[in-house]
Amino acid sequence: MRLDRAAAAEERPLLPVDLEAAAPGSGEIAIAVEACGVCRTDLHIVEGEVPARLPVVPGHQAAGRVAALGSGVEGLSIGDAVGVGWMAATCGECAFCRSGRENLCFRAAFTGRDRDGGYAERMLASARWVYRLPEGFSPPDAAPLLCAGIIGYRCLRLAQVQPGGRLGLFGFGASAHLAIQVALHWKCEVFAFTREAHHRRLALEMGAVWAGEAFEDPGVPLDAAVTFAPAGDLVPLALARLGRGATVAVNAIHMSAIPSFDYETLYGERAVRSVMNYTRSDAEEFLGLAADIPVRARTEIYRLEEANEALLRVKRGEVQGAAVLAI
Repeated sequence: MRLDRAAAAEERPLLPVDLEAAAPGSGEIAIAVEACGVCRTDLHIVEGEVPARLPVVPGHQAAGRVAALGSGVEGLSIGDAVGVGWMAATCGECAFCRSGRENLCFRAAFTGRDRDGGYAERMLASARWVYRLPEGFSPPDAAPLLCAGIIGYRCLRLAQVQPGGRLGLFGFGASAHLAIQVALHWKCEVFAFTREAHHRRLALEMGAVWAGEAFEDPGVPLDAAVTFAPAGDLVPLALARLGRGATVAVNAIHMSAIPSFDYETLYGERAVRSVMNYTRSDAEEFLGLAADIPVRARTEIYRLEEANEALLRVKRGEVQGAAVLAI
């Protein structure tokens, strides 16, 4: 399902096309895709809010099996269960790459934006950015872990979540419903702030101690918070719920403007920190933890040709958990 021109999701701009299966180049593998998660970032690309190379096949949460190996690839075999996430390549040479912050590389390339992604039966990927799927996870189970799960984990780390602390999750979609499982594993009390009643019910069902709308007060200060919805007005609301010295991590590649707020909302050594991409270390840590807990995605399954409908449901906030294309 290829995007030739950016347009509103309501126009169903993804089109079915038949493309010749390219052979993997040096250091690459070909993946027979069995499932691909549908991410809000895909929606931003489709609607033109995040620039992309066009035409492009979206999708950056692809899980499947190795179908072919390019020259120089070691440690992988035909048939291995693997997955690909958002990060597709980095330069490996800049100060960020050399200091363990490859997520900030200016020359990074991204799956489903700069190179064709997983809304397809087959795709190519750099072997350096491919992950083995956790044991016991089917491709539809594993697909949402490859972006929503990894980036949610990085958000928890950047928000400085401590075991046993009070954590606020603002928005309760694909990423938050995976992050809560990690937080509960760390014995945190989780407070879910979301406008959709069905998302509040899901949060409580999954173990949140409180669920309400973003403007509501749970009655206790939070030790950390993460905003997942791409709405700038959530940032001051989250800050207002933090205790002293606490951080809110903002998980958004694109979002509406953050409104002005009184300095008192920030005072007390509170902090706002944006989250940009993730490192391979983040991915490996999270996927190992996901297997141990285990983290399980709630999924809504769609056929590949239903990708436009899946994106529309993501846009409308109708998905319970994560939308996944089964291919």
